[in-house]
Amino acid sequence: MEHHHRKGQKRKLEDQSSIAVDEEDDNNPNNSEISPDAHHALSCEVTAQVNILDTTFSWREPDRSAAKRATHVLAELAKNEEVVNVIVEGGAVPALVRHLQAPPVSIDVDDGQRPFEHEVEKGSAFALGLLAVKPEHQQLIVDAGALSHLVNLLKRHKEGSSSRAVNSVIRRAADAVTNLAHENSSIKTRVRVEGGIPPLVELLEFSDAKVQRAAAGALRTLAFKNDENKNQIVDYNALPTLILMLRSENAAIHYEAVGVIGNLVHSSPNIKKEVLLAGALQPVIGLLSSCCSESQREAALLLGQFAATDSDCKVHIVQRGAVRPLIEMLQSSDIQLKEMSAFALGRLAQDTHNQAGIAHNGGLVPLLKLLDSKNGSLQHNAAFALYGLADNEDNVSDFIKVGGVQKLQDGEFIVQATKDCVAKTLKRLEEKIHGRVLKHLLYLMRDADKTIQRRVALALAHLCSPDDERTIFIDNNGLELLLGLLGSTNLKQQQDGSVALYKLANKAMSLSPMDAAPPSPTPQVYLGEQYVNNATLSDVTFLVEGRRFFAHRIALLASSDAFRAMFDGGYREKDARDIEIPNIRWDVFELMMRYIYTGSVDVTLDIAQDLLRAADQYLLEGLKRLCEYSIAQDISLDNVSSMYELSEAFNAVSLRHTCVLFILEQFDKMSTRPGFSDLVQRIVPEIRNYFSKAFRPNQRNARL
Repeated sequence: MEHHHRKGQKRKLEDQSSIAVDEEDDNNPNNSEISPDAHHALSCEVTAQVNILDTTFSWREPDRSAAKRATHVLAELAKNEEVVNVIVEGGAVPALVRHLQAPPVSIDVDDGQRPFEHEVEKGSAFALGLLAVKPEHQQLIVDAGALSHLVNLLKRHKEGSSSRAVNSVIRRAADAVTNLAHENSSIKTRVRVEGGIPPLVELLEFSDAKVQRAAAGALRTLAFKNDENKNQIVDYNALPTLILMLRSENAAIHYEAVGVIGNLVHSSPNIKKEVLLAGALQPVIGLLSSCCSESQREAALLLGQFAATDSDCKVHIVQRGAVRPLIEMLQSSDIQLKEMSAFALGRLAQDTHNQAGIAHNGGLVPLLKLLDSKNGSLQHNAAFALYGLADNEDNVSDFIKVGGVQKLQDGEFIVQATKDCVAKTLKRLEEKIHGRVLKHLLYLMRDADKTIQRRVALALAHLCSPDDERTIFIDNNGLELLLGLLGSTNLKQQQDGSVALYKLANKAMSLSPMDAAPPSPTPQVYLGEQYVNNATLSDVTFLVEGRRFFAHRIALLASSDAFRAMFDGGYREKDARDIEIPNIRWDVFELMMRYIYTGSVDVTLDIAQDLLRAADQYLLEGLKRLCEYSIAQDISLDNVSSMYELSEAFNAVSLRHTCVLFILEQFDKMSTRPGFSDLVQRIVPEIRNYFSKAFRPNQRNARL
């Protein structure tokens, strides 16, 4: 099964209250297209602010105040992604990068006078972070030298006592690193080379919760698909702090922490072991019950990662109480939450010790419901989990009781991998229908309520071994349950019954190539083609439509009990030289006689029905079978009812059974046609009669 990657998160800096410019509410303007006039006005505004930044790089209070306002204006503008390109084109990036650092101390500045200390740097980091939301600007910002300055800002708290301003600038710097490195492998590496990882790890223990969260968010992005970054984060001892953060009461903190750990362990077995040894398992399981659905989702995915390759870990996860909350998450309205919980349960269900427990705790029904999802990934995760549960024979009866087999068969699956998984699940269930599993199912088919009895009969029609068919469907009444469905007033039940009976009939037939083709001549001696309507040695003449047909009594006696009775019995034809044949056309009679002389003829569709009537009249079973075979090739939705009547009229058993099979196979298409209910009632006795014979001992290959 394909592993689900956690996306590296692009945190738009305006979407959290923790990153407001002045710790006040920032309303993000709605993005909208910019008109030419507005574009010109914005360009002028950006140019003005850039000019201010270019001329205010000093500690003079008017300069610092103007620079602070300029960074604030650019940040406000950058909250609208439609404006970002205008800001970049206006040359804002170099100006903002310059102001990520404090101006040099001048002799003109009094000692200790640092107006708006940290504020301008904070505004610059905030604005650059917003510009980096667009991937095409990330490299431009880095090439302008932003990373080294941002890393220095991450260390600002070391220069003096912690303050609100210091906390804010550190947080803005961490957020800017997050956006610059988002899905950009080279910049992730540059952050490491610039020394950005050690201060971020240190900040995980910072006293300000918002700084902790921002640092964790940056580490989460840096760890995604970058092994060197992962190793350095672990080497700098981030794991103990991250695991403590998992237990935080602050949802934003434990959400980022579980995200960092998830990215660290992905495709990194050694780090996964270290994380588990450091005690992450129980707090991650605890997050399954978090009030934060994002943390629940990340925790479920992480548990799936833990369980991927470690069998012992699968058992420990279940033992520590993960199953019930995961099953509850399957029923959430959040699609991603359902997807990740199904993913985790799928991994857990690959261990035999867990399979029965997941089913016992109620996992089957919600997983089966997820098969109806229109989300391909969610549907596949559910199918994979069900595949695991089907491996335990203790689950088979429960699978069938809740209608799981029909759900698997009826599902509309989006991707081929899911279709393959479902087919393997059905095969796995089929392999377990024997021994005590079969005994339990037979018990349910006798003693459970009617709904479960029918579900069992339906499932067994598809899954049972041919050796068990008589036991199930004749001795234990399974056939009557299926026939009851066929006669139901509920169309879905009728269709389920018809599909099951069709499947069962195909199993019973086990057609050989000989059975599927027209019958070969019966072994006997035939006079041959040259004697057909030949006066030579003829001892009887038939009058058909006023024309003479020369025949030989010996050939007729050998072929048919009807002719034997005619010539050996007390009929007037016994000694007659000329015998009149009424009600049969010449071409039909000639073809019938050709069959008597040769044992085989080509029966075309235009003559087949009349020839069938003649063959039935003269008890020529082989010829009847040839006619039935020819007629059967033309059965359609439009004529199957009349074909069935034809088979009844002339006791054409093979044709009748072919009609029944066709009706069962095309049940859903025929169900809307007039008179269909009556037709179904007529075929029920035929179905019952067939299976009663087909499932006799040593008659496994009887043909319907």
